[in-house]
Amino acid sequence: MPKIRFRAALLAATLLTVPALAEAQMPNGYGPAIGAEAAKKAIAAALAEARKNSWRVAAAVVDPGGVLVAYEKMDDTQAGSAHVSQEKARSAAAFKRPTKAFEDALAGGRQAILGLPGAVPLEGGIPIVADGKIIGAIGVSGATSQQDGVCAQAGVAALEPKQAAK
Repeated sequence: MPKIRFRAALLAATLLTVPALAEAQMPNGYGPAIGAEAAKKAIAAALAEARKNSWRVAAAVVDPGGVLVAYEKMDDTQAGSAHVSQEKARSAAAFKRPTKAFEDALAGGRQAILGLPGAVPLEGGIPIVADGKIIGAIGVSGATSQQDGVCAQAGVAALEPKQAAK
């Protein structure tokens, strides 16, 4: 009986947390899956940012359903970052928001975040949007959360169309 009460309390706490996170959710629908070449381009940009700063990271790109499209790990990156980069990408795709939203919520005292299956409360996962639709997500792991976020943002920026100079 106590186990059932605990699960009910956890579920209630989780459901109370979800509306607060809805603000951070991207309103974008899901689109066609990101292609392999675009995924590789995003990873190359993320790893270039890491190299520029002497960080060692792993980077992964998944499609909207969380299926791995491309992955690369820099030499001397800690082994655990291989898995974490993929999970950050899956979390960003599944919840339609950067994983920093979960990190910020947890830092703000919302421990119920830890009960959301698949939610990674570490910066470094960002949805990839094309034509207003989420086509995948990138996840980076290996440095600090903030540094992972910088690398992931560089990966996303590499896919955005360049704006004409004014």
